[in-house]
Order: sequence, then structure tokens, then C-alpha cells
Amino acid sequence: MAAEDSDMEKTEDASPKRLEKAREDGDIPRSRELAACAVLFTSGMAIMMLGRPMGEALQNVLRQGLRFDQAMAFEPELLIVHLLKVLEQIAWAFLPLAVIMVASAIAAPVLVGGWVMTQKSLVPNFGKLNPIKGFGNLFSKNSLVELVKSVAKTVLVASVGYTIVRKDLQPMLGLSNMPLESGIHAINDYMMTGFLTIASALVLIAVIDVPYQLYQYAQKHKMTKQELKDEAKESEGSPEVKGRIRQQQREMARRRMMSNIPTADVVITNPTHYAVAVRYKEGENGAPIVVAKGVDTIAQKIKEIAAEHEVMVLESPKLARALYAHTELEREIPQTLYAAVAEILAYVFQLRVFRQHGGVRPAMPDNVPVPDALDPHALVATPPSATDIE
Repeated sequence: MAAEDSDMEKTEDASPKRLEKAREDGDIPRSRELAACAVLFTSGMAIMMLGRPMGEALQNVLRQGLRFDQAMAFEPELLIVHLLKVLEQIAWAFLPLAVIMVASAIAAPVLVGGWVMTQKSLVPNFGKLNPIKGFGNLFSKNSLVELVKSVAKTVLVASVGYTIVRKDLQPMLGLSNMPLESGIHAINDYMMTGFLTIASALVLIAVIDVPYQLYQYAQKHKMTKQELKDEAKESEGSPEVKGRIRQQQREMARRRMMSNIPTADVVITNPTHYAVAVRYKEGENGAPIVVAKGVDTIAQKIKEIAAEHEVMVLESPKLARALYAHTELEREIPQTLYAAVAEILAYVFQLRVFRQHGGVRPAMPDNVPVPDALDPHALVATPPSATDIE
């Protein structure tokens, strides 16, 4: 019973598949505090950079647009058209700032959780209208945290606003008496200061909120041990699918093995059933390495590729069988076969020298020392399967 309870407890971190499914559903971690902070900071910086040209554009609009001639007094249609043009010019003056603010509002949520586009989040979820469930959420831990954050934001913003107004109250009251240019620049400075100061204050909340949101998201998607087991079974699929996957893996391994044959120094055969390709690079390998091996049709293919790339093929039946049975691909040969393989490699290297420079032709080794215990034919008389490449 205790084991069943343990399997039903959500104690395991969410699997990549579960997180990907949540992401497809539009369920990703978000920090509204960080987004608000980013929007305010971006807006403040935009006002700092664009405030002067926007102010100059606004001055020109107000000076030119608030001039009315006598015809407008008698024809309301002309007045309306004129005012619409003034509003259009004001909109164009503030358009760069508006574009930056909208862009930052869209991009800011990407800071936590990244960008995701899904239609599932647009589908109405009538389960959220359940009054009983909604009443329970009012007293949840998450609701309490959101309440604390809201109170903290209210206190911070109110404190910042009070500080700014208290400091500059007299200049603000005198804005109406300032020249147009000075008044617009003063308003620009107040807006920039307000945005940047509030953004700096909200950083304190965002620094706490971001880790909390990530923690809540991880807790929300935790899984039980049984869910992990079921997901693993589902991912593995049916025996037929697993069989096809294993077949593909074998084909890939076979192609990779065949591509290594041209790098071999020698292919040792028995000569009909077995073929083992061996490579040794002095200073690079501690011992000779098997780069390919196979039986029957695979062995024949190894010999054909070796011939195409002028890799020497030598017959040593007992050694070929021992290497096939007691080595792994891309691994060093066992110490018990060092002496036998060394004789073969010595002959191969000496033969290369003879072909390049002449001299005395080396004698091909005969009866290389292979322990009987390593020869499969000394233990089992049955030949290997033609499909076994390992």
C-alpha cells in the first residue's frame, strides 16, 4: 500500500515530453512583474532618446495647428477638418514612442519562458467558470503570493510617485506659466524620470518573482513515478516499432563500419567465413584496433571494399576466428592476441617497405601464435550465423 501511495505522489521532475506538451498547449512560465519592468524601462529609455525630437514636433503642431482663420468660425466643417489634421500630426509625432512601447509589451514576456504561438490558448476553457473551483483558488498559496505582490507594487509605485511629486511639486504647478518649449521639455523629463524610477523599483519585485514563477511551473508539472513509467512505455512503442528501430540502428552501424575499412592496415580472413579489419597507428593507438568485422556475406563485402582501397587481405583462419569472437568494434584487441597480430602487422609494414624500396621480400608469417582457448572452432563446431555482424 505504501508503495502504491509513493507511485501516486508527484515527486519526479517533468520529462522533456511533458514540458513540450505543456508548451504546445501554451502553458509556459511567465513573470508579469519582469514584463512590466521591461516595458517601463524601455519606455523611459525611448523617451530619453526620442523626447527632444518629439517635443519639437509637438511644438510645431501646436503653434501651427492652433491658429484659426475667420472662415473656420463660420464653417464648422473646416474647423473639424483642421482639428483632425492636428490630431493626425500629433499621432505621427508620438508614433515612434508608441511603436517602441507596443513592441516592448509584446517582446517582454519572452524574457521568461520564451516565445510560443498556439491556438489552444485561444480556445475557451469553461472549466475555469466553475464557481466551486474558483472559490477554492481564492484561498490558494498562489493567490496569497499574488496578493502580496500586488500590495508591494502598490506601495512601491505610490512611494515613487509621492517622492517625485513632492520633489517637483512647485515646478509642476508652474508648467502652465512656462514657455511652450520649456514646458514640453519639462514634461518629457518628468515622464522619463517616472518611468525609469518605477522600473527600477519593480526590479526588486521581479528579482523575487522570476525564480518563484519558475519554481511554481516546475511544481505544477511534476509527475508521479507511474506517469514516468507509462510515458516511457508509450515512447518505446510497440515491439514492431522497436524492432524497426533496432534494424535501422544495425544498418547505420554497418554503414559506419564499412566506411572505416579503407583506414585499416590489413584484413585478416579464414578465408571463407570470417573477415576482421585491423588498424594500428604508432603513437596514436596503444594497441591495434578492430575497425570492421563480419561473417559470410558481410565478410565478403569487407574483402571487396578492402580490395577497392588496396588494403592488404591475409589469410590466417585461427587468428581471424579469435579476433571475431573476442573483440569489439573500435576497441583494442585483447593482450592474449598481441603477439599474433604483431606478426601480421610486422609483415604488412615490411611488405610496404619492400614494394617501395625493394630489397629482400619478407616471408609471410605461418602458424601465428593463437591460444586454442580463443578459437571458437576449438570449442564449438557449429559455424556462426550469417546475419551476425558483431
